[in-house]
Amino acid sequence: MRLDALIALSIGSTLALAGSARAQQAAPPPDYGPPITNEQAKTVAAAALAEAKKSNSPMAFAIVGPAGELVYFEKMDGTQLASVEIAQSKARTAVLFRRPSKAFADQYAAGNRAFTTFPEKPVASEGGVPIIVDGKIIGAIGASGGGTD
Repeated sequence: MRLDALIALSIGSTLALAGSARAQQAAPPPDYGPPITNEQAKTVAAAALAEAKKSNSPMAFAIVGPAGELVYFEKMDGTQLASVEIAQSKARTAVLFRRPSKAFADQYAAGNRAFTTFPEKPVASEGGVPIIVDGKIIGAIGASGGGTD
């Protein structure tokens, strides 16, 4: 699994948000809940940043609310410039489609490219993960960089 995906997934098990937090969804996709707060977003970013520092991989992290709006952003020194937009796009994909962005990468690899015709183009790459608290999506994190994008 790619570094950006590992970091995004790891935040689900390291956070202590109100209620039980998890970074992966169950079927059917969960409903949206109240938007992630700035404090929660900072906590998510701090957990992701700590993971990236362990592997000395420069990364960018975008945390978005349920409507895909940017709530918090963190970029490590030395991160490639493209990772700024890529991280935000991965997070938007995860929250707007209520599934990890990896789902689109898997569909693409299997030959299903129908999603490329959607008005909102999802990012078909690992690293975008919904943030779920008490069974509701409150936002998403997108991670990019580390030489993986």
